[in-house]
Amino acid sequence: MSEDTRSGLLDRTLANLRRAWRDVARSARTGDIAGSLHEDLPEDDAALVRTQIETCLKGRGGEVSARARAADLGRAYLGLGPKGRAEFLRILAREQGVDRAAVEAAMDELRAAGDEVAVHRAERKLRDALVPPRVKLFTQFNGLPEGVKFLVELRADLLRLKDKDPAMVAMDADLKELLASWFDVGFLNLDRIYWKSPAALLEKLMAYEAVHEIRSWSDLKNRLDSDRRCFAFFHPRMPDEPLIFVEVALVDGMADSIHALLDPAAPAQDPRTADTAIFYSISNCQRGLAGVSFGSFLIKRVVDDLAGHFHNLKHFATLSPIPGFRAWLDEVLVADGDKVLGPASAEALRGLAAAGSGAQALRDVLARPDWPDQPEVAGVLREPLLRLCARYLLHERRDDGSARDRVAHFHLSNGARVERINWMANRSPAGLAQSAGLMVNYRYKLDEIESNHEAYRGEGKVIAAPAVRRLARRREASR
Repeated sequence: MSEDTRSGLLDRTLANLRRAWRDVARSARTGDIAGSLHEDLPEDDAALVRTQIETCLKGRGGEVSARARAADLGRAYLGLGPKGRAEFLRILAREQGVDRAAVEAAMDELRAAGDEVAVHRAERKLRDALVPPRVKLFTQFNGLPEGVKFLVELRADLLRLKDKDPAMVAMDADLKELLASWFDVGFLNLDRIYWKSPAALLEKLMAYEAVHEIRSWSDLKNRLDSDRRCFAFFHPRMPDEPLIFVEVALVDGMADSIHALLDPAAPAQDPRTADTAIFYSISNCQRGLAGVSFGSFLIKRVVDDLAGHFHNLKHFATLSPIPGFRAWLDEVLVADGDKVLGPASAEALRGLAAAGSGAQALRDVLARPDWPDQPEVAGVLREPLLRLCARYLLHERRDDGSARDRVAHFHLSNGARVERINWMANRSPAGLAQSAGLMVNYRYKLDEIESNHEAYRGEGKVIAAPAVRRLARRREASR
């Protein structure tokens, strides 16, 4: 589905939230700033917001009044436009951060403490001083109906702005820490999604799919057929909102083409006879939960569920995109030229395009959307692309030592191994643009997951099948 469709779903969700909070705010007759603010939040209106924030933080009155004030402030935020929301967040970030004078005073008291009782008292004051007032406000929002969803969307807005303001970076760290504790995997429910699930949930599934677009309701029905499974994590406070979901195909053998896997004309297989579970799409649904990791737990929980229901399943693997390969390939072709290809490949590639080097010829050919339809061209590209992709997945690193490809890092961190690189596995425009049509199988061998995880996280070692290791080594002989 389009970005407009996704935005429309969110708008409906937040509109329902505003109506619910309106009733909360009216219950205590604490005022209604939400209905009096201009959407751009000019200075006079910003002053009203500052006053309401301070009133919420002081917490005067009973619980009903406190909830009403927080609801009114939250409704005010939801009623603002992009410019007004940015100003609202700047007020929270710059004016409701840590009181550094209070921190210094607490530190002085700690240094001057003369006995253990005084030390503990001073430590408590220091801990309290290090908690920004805005954290209290976040917890007030959390106590409202749909308050968790509100905070998730507020952080999504914050993520779009934080790089422009150091104070916003600090506020994002505060909110991310709260969300990480509230979304601990121990609090989450794993549910299977069926074709007969509520239509509103299925609509969200279509909107949130981030790997292989769900093009129609019939496409979705095919992905929820008898030989398919879809599982999602849900939070009890957001029961209608999937946090992350995975789509699985129950097949025979290791899948090597996303087109064959998603072919609506292909007959459904009896899942009781399938020997392999292929995880072909994992989508995070809530932008405001970026950096709050529970994807690894989802994979392991689904593997356990499938293994418990289908004893015939012997293999668990993915058919995954390689989203960073083409960008890396362009970089290395510019930097190293024909050296990275080797003499034979460079010469063969020069015959495909009017270019002075094999590296430039490869870039020119890959820029043509029809190259996969030309067998003689694809035949020349196959060996160097597979070889360079193996090098990319096994050896290219970020500054922190993790795999350069983000999908590779995810699965390697979870204990998978690089099993196979598949030629012409995704010929869609996105597949060609991201990875020259290549996809990769990451295999989860149940008795090796822990050791693979330790090898990668502890030593930076990428575990791969022998055939993939041989592919990566061939680069040395080709220079």
